[in-house]
Amino acid sequence: MKNDKDRGVHSAEDGASPPSTPSAQANSAGQSHQPATVPKPPEPSALRGWIARRLLDWFTQSQRRLPWRRDRNPYRIWVSEVMLQQTQVTTVVPYFERFLQAFPTLSALAAADEQEVLRLWEGLGYYRRARDLHRAAQHLVAAHGGTFPNDPELLRGVPGMGRYTVNAILSQAFDRRLPILEANSQRVLCRLFGRAEDPHRAPLRGWLWRAAEEVLPRQRVGQFNQALMELGALVCTPAAPRCGECPLRTKCHAHRLGLQEAIPFRSPPPQAVAVQESAVVLRQGPRVLLVQRPDRGRWARMWEFPHGELTNGETHEQAAVRLLRALTGFDGRLGPELTTIRHGVTRFAITLVCFEATPLGGVFCSVFYQQGRWLEPAELAAHPVSAPQRRLARLLSEPSRQQHLF
Repeated sequence: MKNDKDRGVHSAEDGASPPSTPSAQANSAGQSHQPATVPKPPEPSALRGWIARRLLDWFTQSQRRLPWRRDRNPYRIWVSEVMLQQTQVTTVVPYFERFLQAFPTLSALAAADEQEVLRLWEGLGYYRRARDLHRAAQHLVAAHGGTFPNDPELLRGVPGMGRYTVNAILSQAFDRRLPILEANSQRVLCRLFGRAEDPHRAPLRGWLWRAAEEVLPRQRVGQFNQALMELGALVCTPAAPRCGECPLRTKCHAHRLGLQEAIPFRSPPPQAVAVQESAVVLRQGPRVLLVQRPDRGRWARMWEFPHGELTNGETHEQAAVRLLRALTGFDGRLGPELTTIRHGVTRFAITLVCFEATPLGGVFCSVFYQQGRWLEPAELAAHPVSAPQRRLARLLSEPSRQQHLF
């Protein structure tokens, strides 16, 4: 799935890599080999009816009441699916409600300014999702008159719509018999059928897609797909799964072998890389300089206070002076440190030391940024910025801080 990412935060699944087969895992944990009395897992198609009955009954009683489940509107389902990629449900709910209030229809989103879309996405991260959502809405309005097509072929190649996203939308909105596969559902399938290999590698990945299709019922497909994901999110969790509450436990191969916490294979987390950065808040009277990032790369077309990494041997103060000239074109006098912000981006642990500065001459000219704007603190809220930059902007908007700076 080129544009799709597994939903949910993956850190809870990280840990030491287990052996690649159930019997090897049992030996490594001091357990015996797979007992001869434990039958080989059946083919997924053989359990289709049994899984559907039990899983749908469980879902009817146990599903969470989420705002995108109130109806089968494909636009609302689509927005929720994109927001849920790499983001937890509890985080998504308020963002979803604000986003739908601002852009209640596909046509409204298509007509919106990208900067407003990014501003409402601010804090969710992975901003390419928001840009792709906006571009896709414009495509769907232009190509289909604002109607969401009930045809997977018409959605292939639309920005941000990989196999998972297309199938999730059409199965939930139109009950199309299309399988889904993401972090939660693949964990359920791996455990149910005792597949201990790496689910992200091609051999098992292909098998999982086939299995997800073979277990689909003939009716209530959208509810079934949601139920499979919900089971993984609430019961068949990465750590400490609650097998006693699982409607599929009697036929779960991993549960029979006591390997539910070892299956599926989990890669160790990447080692964090420490990064030191300096940022400069350049002030001119009651205004500060905000700059816009390039069209490509991380945080594309979003706004921020000029910042960058330290080079070898630099102090934060020396880097701030260098960055001020290179990134803004201004000469300036560096003032005191304002604050230090610590945050993470993928595997990078970033320490951002922020300074104030006063311009002494020059005009805006940057080797990196597209443009700069002089803004009063109250105007900063209208510009989309990343989460750490918003923390700095809020600091500047505090009355006590304004009195000190301006």
